[in-house]
Amino acid sequence: MQVTETLKEGLKRGYQIKVTAEELEAKVVAKLEEARPQIEMKGFRKGKVPMALLRKQFGPRLMGEAMQEAVDSAMAKHFEETGDRPAFQPEVKLTNEDWKEGDDIEVSMTYEALPEIPEVEFSRIEIERMVVKPSDEEVEDTLKRLAENAQEFEDKPEGEPAEKGDQVVIDFVGKVDGEAFEGGSAEDYPLVLGSESFIPGFEEQLIGAKAGDKVDVKVTFPEDYGAEHLAGKEAVFECTVKAVKRPVPAKIDDELAKRYGAENLEELKTRIRDQLAAEYANAARAVLKRRLLDKLDEMVDFELPPTLVETEAKQIAHQLWHEEHPEVQGHDHPEVEPTEEHEKLARRRVKLGLLLAELGRKNKIEVTDQEMTQAVLNQARQYPGQERAFFEFVQQNPQVQQQIRAPLFEDKVVDFILELAKVEEREVSKDELEKAVEALED
Repeated sequence: MQVTETLKEGLKRGYQIKVTAEELEAKVVAKLEEARPQIEMKGFRKGKVPMALLRKQFGPRLMGEAMQEAVDSAMAKHFEETGDRPAFQPEVKLTNEDWKEGDDIEVSMTYEALPEIPEVEFSRIEIERMVVKPSDEEVEDTLKRLAENAQEFEDKPEGEPAEKGDQVVIDFVGKVDGEAFEGGSAEDYPLVLGSESFIPGFEEQLIGAKAGDKVDVKVTFPEDYGAEHLAGKEAVFECTVKAVKRPVPAKIDDELAKRYGAENLEELKTRIRDQLAAEYANAARAVLKRRLLDKLDEMVDFELPPTLVETEAKQIAHQLWHEEHPEVQGHDHPEVEPTEEHEKLARRRVKLGLLLAELGRKNKIEVTDQEMTQAVLNQARQYPGQERAFFEFVQQNPQVQQQIRAPLFEDKVVDFILELAKVEEREVSKDELEKAVEALED
């Protein structure tokens, strides 16, 4: 077996691999000898079939296996000896296409090698972590919003009309072409005007109504309405307004706290403060991470695999194009050519991605099964009632698993770097943190 270098240009590599006919034949014979004791053929005892007959019967199939194994073995030995790690699956082609049994086989192998990643002195990195402490005022504002969300309704003085935000208690019968339809009637139905819980145009026609009024609400069902027999149809809802109520915020007391799962008001305040602190910490973490990556981008430089950069640039251009054209759901559109800005961003992403991957590899940083399971469960909660289906979907799709694993791995490597860097905490206002977060989108 011979391996000859044919290309070494930057990170591009090319090799010619030659496997002699004698080597192939030896592999085929070895495979036949290994299988021979278990082979039975008519006229021969088990394990006593002549080699020539075995060679004729199974040789062609085993030759293909031998060729593949020989090339795979040559590639593995090459990567072990050179230390090269391909950025993509190497491209392997048979060069003597007129090959016949008894000939040597020759294949070409080309790939782009991953670059050598320089060492980085993380102790030289000085970076600031923003810290925001929730104020008493913010806790009180949150309590007020919770009280508003937990609002109740009380009867308005007799004769006062309904306004947007009020609740009307109604009996109604819906009719299409003068005939009542199934599911179109209710009694003592509490409807908050402006909640948009009924079909468009319904609630607006009850504004100004008073208790005791009878109102015919005329609407047209949307064309995409769920019930096909009503879609696009004009309807009249004969409504009787039985009561008009105005919203009254709930009192901020222990009873309100219990409605939100706390034992008392003080515990609810503590929960709110902790939640706000966690939200601020997550936002500050995003700012810290971006600033760290910016510093790494400036500190480290090395050659990048051209194909990785090209592929990333195309993905960026394609993604941004769809963000600008949300009406296009599929991929049936003209090819999107990357711009210089896309390529610049691609180079940054590829460089930082390779750097973080190498740091993780060298320092044996891995995402545990427990961390993966927790991340999948967190995402599954976004699909109430379909958690099990989502979990099974992830289990059956390695690509989706990688999409979940990648950010977990990146965060663990970032934490590793921050442990070595000089991180100083600085207390800032909520507004300053918000401005820093907004700057991330620029």
